Amino acid sequence: MGAFYVEYEYWIAAFQLATAMLGMGATLRLKDFRDLALTPMPVALGLVVQLVAVPVMAFLFLRLLGVQDGVAVGIAIIAAIPGGTISNIFTFLARGNITLSISITGLTTIACLLTTPLILGLLMQDNLPADFAMPTGEIVNDILFILLLPLALGMLYLFMYPNSAPNFSKWCIRASLFGILLIVLGSLAAGRVDLVAYGIDNIILLVLFTLLLAGTAWLTPVLMRLNRPDASAVGFEVVIRNVNLGVMLKATMFPAAAASQLGDTVLFTLLFYGGLMFAVAPLFLWLYKRGDRERPNSA
Repeated sequence: MGAFYVEYEYWIAAFQLATAMLGMGATLRLKDFRDLALTPMPVALGLVVQLVAVPVMAFLFLRLLGVQDGVAVGIAIIAAIPGGTISNIFTFLARGNITLSISITGLTTIACLLTTPLILGLLMQDNLPADFAMPTGEIVNDILFILLLPLALGMLYLFMYPNSAPNFSKWCIRASLFGILLIVLGSLAAGRVDLVAYGIDNIILLVLFTLLLAGTAWLTPVLMRLNRPDASAVGFEVVIRNVNLGVMLKATMFPAAAASQLGDTVLFTLLFYGGLMFAVAPLFLWLYKRGDRERPNSA
């Protein structure tokens, strides 16, 4: 299993991401984006937080705490990727504005064609080997053909076959979850996820970065006085990153076949953050639902 994963890491990550994007696309209509134009404030806030605030906070976090090497590269990738499709699921469970959540995910996914290479270049330049050449062209191709093309095909499927689209989306998401399972099991079998080797100091740094994103996700909508459904949509978009895209970008920049400590640390950072965000998201869900229960009593 470990040798198979090392050989096919990129394609496993690509399969997982493409199926997830197909599934999300099959829930999106063009009118969803048009409707949000009538009330642009929530979606504009979501885009600004995702594309500007999160990268700026990552930059300050890396500089002020002196984070270096693979952990710094991993955090840079987390900051450069958009929100993930799972944010839409948590928004739905929180009775949030699911249309807003899906639209922010879709728009930031489209924008990352330009923003991701730019943010990566700015945040990673001090933590890469001197002979490392950023594969910007390959990253753009990955985003275009494995992220945006499946998203567009999913939307086309919904347009042509609206009755079967929900079932199609469900099976695509299931396939993407299977891809995640392959990535986790393959990394473990290849000995590339080692908690002891990662180090307690790095774990603390990543926990602090997760708490920083969580605080931003909670406070920003409150300060901007968004209503509760919109606030939950924006909040989950900040916390739930598209770690699957991060794993694919890692596979492009640091192929498993060319084993390196830097690449392994980057992968562990991404996977560990994925676990942390799944720990934070249920807490958000509980807080939002608790707020709903208390609101009538305070009226």
